[in-house]
Amino acid sequence: MEYVREPDYITVQRDGTVKQLNPFTGTEVWTVPGRGNRPLGLSRPYPLPLNEAEAGRHCAFCEGRYLDTPPEKSRVVRHDGGWETLYRLPAEELFDTLAEFRRIPNLFEILSFDYWHHNYGFQLPARVQQRRDAYLASPAGLNHVLDVIRSKLLTSMTDEEVDALSVDDLVARASGFFGGGHDVIVARRHFVDGATDDSQLASSGTLTPDEHERFIAYTVESVKMAYDVNRYARYVTVFQNWLKPAGASFDHLHKQLVSIDERGVQHEATLAKLRRNSNIFNEAGPNYASQQNLIIAENEHAIAFAGYGHRYPTIEIYSKSEESDPWQQSAAEVRGMSDMIHAMHAATGADVPCNEEWHYRPIDVTSPMPWRVMLKWRVSTLAGFEGATKIYLNTIAPTMLRDRVVTALHQLRSGSRLADGLSIATEADCRPNPLRYCR
Repeated sequence: MEYVREPDYITVQRDGTVKQLNPFTGTEVWTVPGRGNRPLGLSRPYPLPLNEAEAGRHCAFCEGRYLDTPPEKSRVVRHDGGWETLYRLPAEELFDTLAEFRRIPNLFEILSFDYWHHNYGFQLPARVQQRRDAYLASPAGLNHVLDVIRSKLLTSMTDEEVDALSVDDLVARASGFFGGGHDVIVARRHFVDGATDDSQLASSGTLTPDEHERFIAYTVESVKMAYDVNRYARYVTVFQNWLKPAGASFDHLHKQLVSIDERGVQHEATLAKLRRNSNIFNEAGPNYASQQNLIIAENEHAIAFAGYGHRYPTIEIYSKSEESDPWQQSAAEVRGMSDMIHAMHAATGADVPCNEEWHYRPIDVTSPMPWRVMLKWRVSTLAGFEGATKIYLNTIAPTMLRDRVVTALHQLRSGSRLADGLSIATEADCRPNPLRYCR
């Protein structure tokens, strides 16, 4: 095969303009001098004091409102100094334990149960059908499901139309609550412990490293279970929208898992690059970032660097594991990724709207691909220039992003907010040796 040299992904013009090219999607991004010199994060000039009477009931994801969401599929609780995952809880026992994390169906699925049923003939697996029947056999469970499905239908139907439906009609519309392919992983806290006003939201970075490890590991386990339930799913996409400007319905920490029947355009573009160059993830990822002095931090199992060619300032976090599937990685490897993701969220801050996007090898692909997570700061708005040219203006250049995050990480370390084992770049030495991080 004829040799084709990969392009330079970052070019600095004489006036200081930084032109970037995404290695996998080809997205072109410019950073113009002076446009990034502004504060980040949402401004809350007049935070409101919290009402103690509303504790645990600030939104539908809070622990005092378990019945406001569809029946949960599982929950994680603290048990004897550790963690325990509980499955198949009946409605009568929802308030017997305090869920640190819950896996619940999304009330408004991207791909509904009917999508899978009508297009693929998908039926509830036997164990899921048994769970559905057992939950509905309980008066409390049946009332819970009827209340939630009525609330959903009232967003698109009148009161009279909903009242005209029989119990069987309502229950028939609730199959997605048990075997649907769009789940939400909800964390317990709405505000940080001891919060006194509504500016003190609990984000990923405010969790302890141990709590965040369970959040990540529970999400990985849930991805594998989503594949096990629906054999027609070609990919389960994982993302986290933090704050409303980043697409969140509630300013309450949660991740989303969506089973889809395609790999998605991003993966198809990446696979095309991978077929041409089997070492592309090393060459265009951590190694190139190292050569450009963009490494932010590293531990035994993960590395983070300032990304390039993204519409928004993006921190990229790569797993060093030889296992492409996150659920095949060891507990230590998953913990290493969790500690790095947690540190990047803590450095970002709870007031910055951001998206956490997971990328890993699709289940029907055999080529090695590293598990990698993108943390995108939603601090700018796309406008006419981008639409007309398809050249995107990112107000923060990769080096500026690296410097902001590195400075914040050193401050967090001095406050003992980060996990152990994290090597943080310094201004004097921010270039680790370019190793083969993905094998």
